[in-house]
Amino acid sequence: MDVLFLLYVVSATFAGLSEGAGVLPADSLNAAVGRTVTFTTTLTPQENQFVAWTFDFNNIITTNTTSETTAPQYEGRITLDRFTGSLQLRNVSLTDSGEYRVSIISPGGGFYTGQTRLDVYVPVSNVRVTANSSDLIEFNSSVSLSCSSSGSSLSFLWLNSSSEVTASDRVQLTDGGAILTIISVTRYDQGPFRCRVFNPVSNVTSEPVNLSISFGPDNTNLKPSPSQEYYVKGSNISLSCSAVSRPAAQFQWFLNGDLLTARGPELRLMNIQMNQSGNYSCQAFNNITMRTQTSQPYVVSVLERISGASVKSSTNQPVDGNSVNLTCEAAGSVFTRQWMKDGSDLILTDNMMLYNEGRVLSFQPLKKKDSGEYSCKISNPVSSDEAKYVMVVNYGPENVKITGETLIYLQETLKLTCSAESTPSASYTWMWNKTEIISYSAELTKVITELSESGNYTCQAMNNVTRRTLSAVHELTVKAERPPSCSAGCIAGIVIACLVVVGAAAGGGYYIYKNKKMTKKSNRDTDTRTGGGGQNNAGFSGSQELNYADIRFFQNSNGGAVQLGPQSNPSEYAQVQVNSGSPAVSSLPTYEVHMQRMQIPAAQSGTQTYSQVRRN
Repeated sequence: MDVLFLLYVVSATFAGLSEGAGVLPADSLNAAVGRTVTFTTTLTPQENQFVAWTFDFNNIITTNTTSETTAPQYEGRITLDRFTGSLQLRNVSLTDSGEYRVSIISPGGGFYTGQTRLDVYVPVSNVRVTANSSDLIEFNSSVSLSCSSSGSSLSFLWLNSSSEVTASDRVQLTDGGAILTIISVTRYDQGPFRCRVFNPVSNVTSEPVNLSISFGPDNTNLKPSPSQEYYVKGSNISLSCSAVSRPAAQFQWFLNGDLLTARGPELRLMNIQMNQSGNYSCQAFNNITMRTQTSQPYVVSVLERISGASVKSSTNQPVDGNSVNLTCEAAGSVFTRQWMKDGSDLILTDNMMLYNEGRVLSFQPLKKKDSGEYSCKISNPVSSDEAKYVMVVNYGPENVKITGETLIYLQETLKLTCSAESTPSASYTWMWNKTEIISYSAELTKVITELSESGNYTCQAMNNVTRRTLSAVHELTVKAERPPSCSAGCIAGIVIACLVVVGAAAGGGYYIYKNKKMTKKSNRDTDTRTGGGGQNNAGFSGSQELNYADIRFFQNSNGGAVQLGPQSNPSEYAQVQVNSGSPAVSSLPTYEVHMQRMQIPAAQSGTQTYSQVRRN
């Protein structure tokens, strides 16, 4: 039976029967030396199967229903599952690598075969990375890293930190990837570098290796504290310098290109003075790469506070028409000067000019309208100060005038007043007929005693600052006595005559007016009353009316309005009588009766003539 089975298997193998082919997985199996491998079939378990396994056509094990035969070299290393035909191989070695085949005959006569490959590997171990140099200079040095390990069928993978290293212009992988060469290293090639070695059954990563790469200095930067455009004299400043460098850079300082004695990353400027203004820079130096780099300059501008501002005039007594300069000065760092007049920005006119960077305000020439308060504000970015100057322009005298009488009589007092526009106030000298000095004040007062004092009175005004003079002439006539004036009787006669004339005119007009009025009234009353009743007018019958005209002329010598007031002189009356009927015997009212009926304003003082008409 065993012989027949073997013959059947061999014949089936060489005949290439396809029935039942593929009972083993198509993929090969990998195993590490000393490990266990199981060749698992895909058959459903059955009893009483005939199974035969071979390795490179050498028998491993054969079985039948009653016995099994195992090759000596596999004794104790294999186990066969007779129900499925699967084979377990233990403690594999490199010599176990090869082709494995199985043939199975089922009790029902089915015939199955299968084949697969087993590859046995030595596991990876002892992975180590070494560098041919560890002290490198950026851009100047190259380095080779070698990866050594134990195992079989090894592959290599390099890692820089966590990133895979691949070949490039600067990176070379040789000896199957076991050697990594970096040409012209950079600071980014410092690592850590690791070598990962692997085969189908294991992988091991080396310990990290770091490269010491010197680089820099780069990004040299100067930082001030505090940072500002201008610094006040006497303040403190700290300048800090930094750079990207390995090893750490050394620093030295420069002012306007000149090397300072200070060393180190910080420069302290205490109680800074004006002569310390300038361009500061720091230079970083790497004593391994032997390279240097200088920072961008930082400008330190030291300013002195503005103090002691003043405005001074080129003359103590400015005179209209002369040239005058106002000079604005101050201690400290002057940036700007701003001129103002009377609290407002100064507007230059045609006689003004600013020069010397606004330091001098020049008047050419000075005018009297230039008087006022001038201020100059001096400033810089850290301070300011202001000074004021009151400009009093001395001018004149101008517009000299004399006021007073031009006609005077003997024994009367002459009073003449002289005035002039002048700063300061002018002094005055009076002369008579241009020769005799008679007074030194603005007012000339004297009693005229001689007719010969007629003539030209001259007032000379003088400004003691401008040293200018100007005169005015006043002509005076002296007469012996005033002409006689009209007496009281003369005036009364004139008034009476005027009253008579005006009264007559007024009476005539009034008579005509009343006559027309009474005629109309008589016609209206004819049918309503009997008899010729009339009014009682102090003894006059009803058909008679008596009117008094108090006539006065008002004439004001200056043409102004005239007001009436109580009179002290009796009035002259013009009697106007209007008869509307036959005259009756009667008498005129007395003056006292008339005065009781009216209040008569008195004549006003002064030379006034007036007319007053009243109807009673």
